[in-house]
Amino acid sequence: MSQPLIGHMDPEFIALMDSIKSRLRPLFGTDNEMTLPLSATGSAGMEACLANLLEAGDKIVIGVAGVFGLRMCEVASRIGARVTKVETDPGTVLLPERMEEAIKETNPHAVAFVHAETSTGALQPVIEIAKAAKKAGSLVILDCVTSLGGLPLRIDDWGIDAAYSGTQKCLSCPPGLSPISFSKEAVMKATERKSKVQSWYLDIGLLAGYYGSGQRVYHHTAPITAIYGLDEGLRQIEKEGLQARIARHADAAQILIEGLQTLGFEPLVDKEHRLPMLTSVKLPERVVNRGEAKVRSALLNDHGIEVGAGLGSLAGKIWRIGLMGENAREASVDRLLSALQKELAKNQ
Repeated sequence: MSQPLIGHMDPEFIALMDSIKSRLRPLFGTDNEMTLPLSATGSAGMEACLANLLEAGDKIVIGVAGVFGLRMCEVASRIGARVTKVETDPGTVLLPERMEEAIKETNPHAVAFVHAETSTGALQPVIEIAKAAKKAGSLVILDCVTSLGGLPLRIDDWGIDAAYSGTQKCLSCPPGLSPISFSKEAVMKATERKSKVQSWYLDIGLLAGYYGSGQRVYHHTAPITAIYGLDEGLRQIEKEGLQARIARHADAAQILIEGLQTLGFEPLVDKEHRLPMLTSVKLPERVVNRGEAKVRSALLNDHGIEVGAGLGSLAGKIWRIGLMGENAREASVDRLLSALQKELAKNQ
């Protein structure tokens, strides 16, 4: 990222963008031409997918399994869409039969949900939900912020029309870019709308002129340095191999769970639905009694380890421990467990 800057319309930079677009596709499991690193964070990726595919009055079914499903509802409602929420308890997964029932009842224009819900650590059943949506003729939007580069993704095989992610999770890059992918059907919908896309900046039709093939049309000044970082992040994934990287995430998560259980922590999510890159655990009584925020502060200030707090209704009840990208290694787990043992010993 310390390389000298070049122009955002420089042929060398355009060639780099083309390279990154093609190298993102295997991570998403897609042949979509409209796969690109959006110049914004993952939340903007969410807004880009919803804003391009929804118009005021369109119906959408959104699966809510945590904070980021709720955020989808907020974004869709601001666009003017008619939102039907299908909710499940935090730490559990969406029931495909309930999603299918809502789809049949509303005949929605789109169905959206989060693949890897970062606020709870639960992995959602994509295939069943997407199948029900496609049967009804609905577009499918999938949040892959936490799963891209750490879990297998096959958005073409699953029937996903629009997916988005972020660079700061399993890609091990700084935040600031949102890899997104639109199917041909999604691009057609976005370009044949009755109304203009609510956001000029996130309009995929305009972005296609900058990121697409053929003559490039200036749209915005891409963050050159962030693109350099993503280029290197993808190079590291290619060097390791995607399947090896996915397996490494799973191994590190298993070691973490086993180590935490010896200290009195218990997983929030059932084993078959746990995310390898985001482990959510219920807090033992001695952590609660001491003050979970105080223990997390000690881990950060005295050991240089940041542990995520619970969000929403889970605040103060769980911890969210990320093992993502280069951090998903046994050495990271050992360091956390050692620090926890030292901190918890102070409470005895």
